[in-house]
Amino acid sequence: MATRTKDRRGSRRALQARLVIVTGLSGAGKSHAIRALEDLGYFCVDNLPTLLIPTMAGFATRAGSEIEKVAIVVDVREGAFLSDFARVYRRVRRMPGLDAVLIFLEASDAALLRRFSETRRPHPLAHDRPVLDGIRDERRRLARIRAMADEILDTSSLTVYDLRDVFAAHSRGGGAPGRPLQATIVSFGFKHGIPVEADLLFDVRFLPNPFFQPRLRPLTGRDRRVAAFMRAHPLTQETIRRIASLLQFLVPHYADEGKSYLTIGIGCTGGQHRSVFIAEALRRALGPVGGVRFHVRHRDLASAGEPGAAGRRRQGAQT
Repeated sequence: MATRTKDRRGSRRALQARLVIVTGLSGAGKSHAIRALEDLGYFCVDNLPTLLIPTMAGFATRAGSEIEKVAIVVDVREGAFLSDFARVYRRVRRMPGLDAVLIFLEASDAALLRRFSETRRPHPLAHDRPVLDGIRDERRRLARIRAMADEILDTSSLTVYDLRDVFAAHSRGGGAPGRPLQATIVSFGFKHGIPVEADLLFDVRFLPNPFFQPRLRPLTGRDRRVAAFMRAHPLTQETIRRIASLLQFLVPHYADEGKSYLTIGIGCTGGQHRSVFIAEALRRALGPVGGVRFHVRHRDLASAGEPGAAGRRRQGAQT
């Protein structure tokens, strides 16, 4: 996941109350984020008036309060947000007994255009003009608030499950020194584009291709027959061994540097066979590395079930 984190806490002691403020671009996933935080035990308020943020934070810091974790979504839907938020957030940051975090969600113009097209929701700044104009205007207006953020998360290629993993880290006190590194191995197909969140990238298109085996073509890298085909080639085993060895060396250094998220991309042509198998094999080969556990996500595997996917494969798409 493409995330920037500012380590502004230093060696601060653990505080009792936690406030997560989620803001960012319309369509970037704020509603999914607030639902994920609610599932993780936060008291959540969506579209809270900006001037009421300190009041809400005060409930969490009040002696005897049962509310210790609060999450708030604020954005351009609220009239005073752009003019008042910076001052209000600085005030909240000074409140005793409160650990406040500002998370800014964003996405590429292409991803936002696709989401607004799919949901048919109007952009709040584009009621009488093209959606892209509204997106760009909002991005410009939010630049100052984005610069204040403790974390900036690009959701262009994230699923709702990825967002939940991100905010699960915050539920455990995310952002504090010593938070476990969240490492994800993402399989993908180059023909669908490189994952924008990838920190490390491995191209496995040099490996034997199950696509050219008619009996394996309709399967995926998770299938035992594909796995047996891949393991039968010494080059595959050597590739897994060498990539795993490199990651065993690198990952502890990323963790020591304080990186919150590490995404390792494994790419083949279509994201169905080779990259899927290698991603799964790496997770098994690595196990925990320096206390870091690896998660696997197959970004393009679902595309095999899309209408017309079989036809595209018959026309010569290689995986």
